[in-house]
Amino acid sequence: MRRNLILDTDSYKASHWLQYPPGTTEMYSYLESRGGKFGQVVFFGLQYLLKEYLQGSVVSRADVDEAAEFLAAHGVPFNRAGWTRIADVFEGRLPLRIRAIPEGTVVPVSNALMSAESTDPETFWVVNWLETQLVRLWYPITVATLSRHVKRIILEALQESADDPLAELPFKLHDFGSRGVSSRESAGIGGMAHLVNFQGSDTVEGVRFANHYYGEKMSAFSLPAAEHSTITSWGRSQEVAAYRNIVKNFCRPGKIAACVSDSYDIFNAVENLWGGELAEEVAQSGGTLVIRPDSGDPVEVVVQCLEILERKVGMTRNKRGYKILPNHFRLIQGDGVTPETIDAILREVLLHRYSASNLAFGMGGGLLQQVNRDTQRFAFKCSEVTINGQRTKVSKNPVTDSAKRSKAGRLSLIEEAGRFTTVEGTLETSLLQPVFENGVILRETTLAEVRERAMAGLR
Repeated sequence: MRRNLILDTDSYKASHWLQYPPGTTEMYSYLESRGGKFGQVVFFGLQYLLKEYLQGSVVSRADVDEAAEFLAAHGVPFNRAGWTRIADVFEGRLPLRIRAIPEGTVVPVSNALMSAESTDPETFWVVNWLETQLVRLWYPITVATLSRHVKRIILEALQESADDPLAELPFKLHDFGSRGVSSRESAGIGGMAHLVNFQGSDTVEGVRFANHYYGEKMSAFSLPAAEHSTITSWGRSQEVAAYRNIVKNFCRPGKIAACVSDSYDIFNAVENLWGGELAEEVAQSGGTLVIRPDSGDPVEVVVQCLEILERKVGMTRNKRGYKILPNHFRLIQGDGVTPETIDAILREVLLHRYSASNLAFGMGGGLLQQVNRDTQRFAFKCSEVTINGQRTKVSKNPVTDSAKRSKAGRLSLIEEAGRFTTVEGTLETSLLQPVFENGVILRETTLAEVRERAMAGLR
């Protein structure tokens, strides 16, 4: 099916050009997180949206013809003259200006993150026609925010129990979410958003998106790892042979491999196979074998596996007095992982005086799919219109829900002494800077720059 930007909207938008006051020539709207699960959000994903959907000539006469035919059959009016003007006079480029904060910036909720305004008086309505697309930024922002929240949890555990927390941090949360999302594009956008905070991923589309849209040669890394089929195909009687095959093929000096070990009995595998028959082979390989439990209560299983490994292969104390496995063994918990279970696991691990250096986490649906627009209560609202040459502030303030009250006027986001505030007016000091105008991207950022901004407040 051919992509048509005009039709990438909500049906009711098609009638809105007839609903604005006569004499309206300008519109200004903004995007914000009105609250939600997290008190701060990481702004991310706009550059992808601009490059993929909005830059250049994106509206043709063929698009207008298709939209006219579709919407007539669909039962709603269509502003054919307006869209034809965009296709002809503007050569398909959107008469729109977008200002936004630098991607990766961490901002408290209830602040303006981005604004959009019209640049052509005859097609001012295009601003909120595009609301449907622009509000979809909720997804990369929310995933990046959730991922950063987990990063903080892990970092705090590492700061208490590890010798070099910042060196370990980038690979402590691995993205396992590709199969659990709704589409290839969701995998790309969500997987890319996770890479704002970490450098480990098995979501190939997310890595490709980050590389392509944010100028990174290779944004994330993975390693050889087993799945249940590669273990169970050997048969239960040959479980140890399946594991030995992993060691033989992948555990080499300086290399890491992971092996799911709960196909039958995780505790037997850790006690008698990894910690018994194969322990010396793993130690002599020069590599690191990461044992992956994949069922049961995550907190209980991780702690029990650490207790078995301590008994079977030994542990030493690091400089912070926490117990750590020899370099050739580690654990990764990748089942039932959410921010809450990660926090619970780490609390219990530290309570038993095990270092957080002993384990990493894999997160799938909880990272990329168990979020929605209401997780951070995103909204895109008109805050100013110009009618007959007169700029007018507009806002909503429902008597039934004051939390849905919107802002009025043109807005700036300012930072003073580390505090962010949204104020009225277009100020030179505003963090909302022009990034897009009339089909042209005005400034770009790199993933490295985004990552650096997102680390603010974590070091």
